[in-house]
Amino acid sequence: MRGRRLQGLSLRARLMVLGVTGVALALALGSLVLYAVLTFTVNRTVDDGAIASAQAVSAMVSENTVPNPLPVSGSQVVQIVDGSGAVVSASVGADRLTPLLRPPELAKALAGERISIPGARAGLSGTLRAMAVQAGPPSASRSIIVAVPVNDVEQSQRVLRMTLLLAYTPLVVVMALIAWRVIGSTLKPVETLRSGAARISGSDQDERLAVPESADEIRALALTLNDMLDRLAAARGRQRAFVADAAHELRSPLTSMRTQLEVAQHLGEGGELAANLLADVDRLSTLVEDLLLLARAGSDTSHPPVRESVDVRALLVATADRYAGARVPVSVGDGPAVYANVNSEELRRVLANLADNAVRHASLNVVLAVRAEDGGAVLTVIDDGPGIPADERERVFERFARLDDARDRDAGGTGLGLAIVKELLRRSDGSVSLQDNPSGPGLAAVVRLPA
Repeated sequence: MRGRRLQGLSLRARLMVLGVTGVALALALGSLVLYAVLTFTVNRTVDDGAIASAQAVSAMVSENTVPNPLPVSGSQVVQIVDGSGAVVSASVGADRLTPLLRPPELAKALAGERISIPGARAGLSGTLRAMAVQAGPPSASRSIIVAVPVNDVEQSQRVLRMTLLLAYTPLVVVMALIAWRVIGSTLKPVETLRSGAARISGSDQDERLAVPESADEIRALALTLNDMLDRLAAARGRQRAFVADAAHELRSPLTSMRTQLEVAQHLGEGGELAANLLADVDRLSTLVEDLLLLARAGSDTSHPPVRESVDVRALLVATADRYAGARVPVSVGDGPAVYANVNSEELRRVLANLADNAVRHASLNVVLAVRAEDGGAVLTVIDDGPGIPADERERVFERFARLDDARDRDAGGTGLGLAIVKELLRRSDGSVSLQDNPSGPGLAAVVRLPA
């Protein structure tokens, strides 16, 4: 579950989460180690001072030169206790009647254990850290107890703990912000490559990705992608050249076949076969011309079409006049003249293809209309036919796309009409989309042209 949640994040976020988590764990572990080392060092210093004092008193006991009171260092409390538990000698301020350590505690201290006792036993506040050593001959052994107040040490430890705890969260947040900026800066060349690849994939221009100067993996990736783009461009060029060459070579035999069939039909030879074959030859000829047009339009990226200010309404009227004897009437909606900056011949072909489709599929009529919008022109070709499902409207602009509905059950088209429309409009910075007929059943082809 956690892995799936991480996969839903961006690469930058995943790297930051993983990096900050690792650093946060390392920082927590380092804080614990620092606290443990400092605590051990301070306690060791306190113990070393107490042991030094105990050894000095032990030497006095062995030499039978014990002063009264006992000399001490700093705030230490020292007692000498005999085998019966009576206090033999003590430092200034130490209790001379009651030992600091109870018999069980004294036994543990003599065994090397450090004992924490209340400071009230020595008339002090806080806690005392006590230890004991054995001194003197076995027949008259003495126990030397040294206790040291550790209030200041414990206070220092508390301050250190609070400092580490309070500084931990802000430090992790600051590190996360720094990591976010650093990772973002590191991934910026990758985002540049991604956006460049997206721009190139949506354009037929012969572009390449910018190669960074740094000699790292990003540079290697850019070089690899540019090499891939070179191969794709070469393959696309070969494909277009093949289509253009094949279509061009098909023109001559198709023309010859048409001529022979027309002669045979004129002479009355072959019965109805010549007329049937002529229809197929005409369709093949149209297909060849469409393939040539697509190949030329797709390959001519370095020479954009010559544009001019075109009266789109006048073109609509001319298109409607061409369909005066069509199976359904083609009319032009009322309105003023609207101009667009396009190539007139290419726009004429766009209108012809859209009108052909509309006439083939319309039930009663086809309406052509144009209006000005955002400084440009929006023209529509509306039919009242069976329409196209919304999820299929993008696919029909692919070459040789075939649908399963009634709009595809015809023999009049080549399967390239809408692909040609899209390609020609792309060359003029225009666009085309299919929408529902706003006034009833059917389909509306909406073409947007630049100002």
